Amino acid sequence: MTPEPVRVGLLGCGNVGAALVELIRTRSDDIAARTGLALEVARVAVRSTTKERSVTLPEGVLTHDAVGVVTDPAIDVVVEVIGGIEPARELTLDAIKAGKPVITANKELLANVGAELFAAADHAGVDLLFEAAVGGGIPVIRPLRESLAGERIDRVMGIVNGTTNYILTRMTEAGASYADALNEAQNLGYAERDPTADVEGHDAAAKAAIIASIAFGVRVVAGDVTNEGIAHITRADIDYAAKMGYVIKLLAIAEQREGSEGSEVGVRVHPAMVPAEHPLASVRDSFNAVFVEGAAVGDLMFYGRGAGGFPTATAVLGDLIDAAVNRARGSHASIGVLGKARIRPIDEVETAYYLNIDVFDRPGVLAAVAGVFGAHGVSIRSMEQEGLGDEARLVFITHIAREAAMQATVRDLHHLEAVDRITSVLRVIGE
Repeated sequence: MTPEPVRVGLLGCGNVGAALVELIRTRSDDIAARTGLALEVARVAVRSTTKERSVTLPEGVLTHDAVGVVTDPAIDVVVEVIGGIEPARELTLDAIKAGKPVITANKELLANVGAELFAAADHAGVDLLFEAAVGGGIPVIRPLRESLAGERIDRVMGIVNGTTNYILTRMTEAGASYADALNEAQNLGYAERDPTADVEGHDAAAKAAIIASIAFGVRVVAGDVTNEGIAHITRADIDYAAKMGYVIKLLAIAEQREGSEGSEVGVRVHPAMVPAEHPLASVRDSFNAVFVEGAAVGDLMFYGRGAGGFPTATAVLGDLIDAAVNRARGSHASIGVLGKARIRPIDEVETAYYLNIDVFDRPGVLAAVAGVFGAHGVSIRSMEQEGLGDEARLVFITHIAREAAMQATVRDLHHLEAVDRITSVLRVIGE
């Protein structure tokens, strides 16, 4: 039986797009044998048709006309890997209105206007699939939206940015400074020339918004996510963490709970001290992992390469095959209607904390510092002191406290005459 052709329109041909073209070329026979469909990259929209690329495309496939690709009646499925919000949003909507399924790896797009695109896809009765937008090649979205659709997810917590995980791994295992580890990451291609989106937590925040939306079935956008980066993490923080049995990781955390006014969702990204025995503590280098806590299923973890052309293209290809099969059957996968939930502000988060404080070494200082903690109801679990000449370094781990109380404590410690500086404040997970 001759496989049914499926003509693919590809928007963008960078690392992921080129890898997708190569995967379709090398895997086409196996895909056809399993599905009865023959995938063909028919049109590829790029900014420059003369740029040298890692894949060879037939004459006439490359074009500047992205709109023409998504509206071409001969194109069956559209793959968007150009990134950014515009023109990706408009092109995606044009493709959907033309009755074409869309596969995207664009986390920024979905984290900001995903609800609009999901609604448009449902209305048109076509797929909008996006496994590659979170976690690269790690299958996270499909398990959340399908396998765990009937499960109440309480928390999703993960390492979803390979650049920052590589930097923190090098600082932990090789004793590298932040600057040196970042330079290594850039030389290896793990970090961009401008690493701001990664090291300041913006990339992870976009992914966290998508995860929260799918896991909890509510509308969460990037602006709802509180995010902090890793640029302030020092070698001293790494060493103290290890001494106390922790590893520092940049975590994306999405939590759901029932509040007085219904469902509440809190989403945040920040560096945190993770107990060394926790599964996320052993995730090294540029790998990612997502830890899911369900009411009935318990704990699950998805682990693998969270970035890179071929891992990400593998997830895109999986979605492309799903969309092509659904199209042939006249069906599509629906996200459903995203509900509304109160977004819980960071001030209401409750967790333990690590504080590193340099004080002038004089009588009564420790009592004065402890008094500030007590005044705000923050209980100290452990404390270490290290002499630094005329100063002393005090390192605290607190019991679980409310974020607002902890921030008030930090504010008042800054104003305490005996305190020279507060070098670090980190949240502690698993206490």
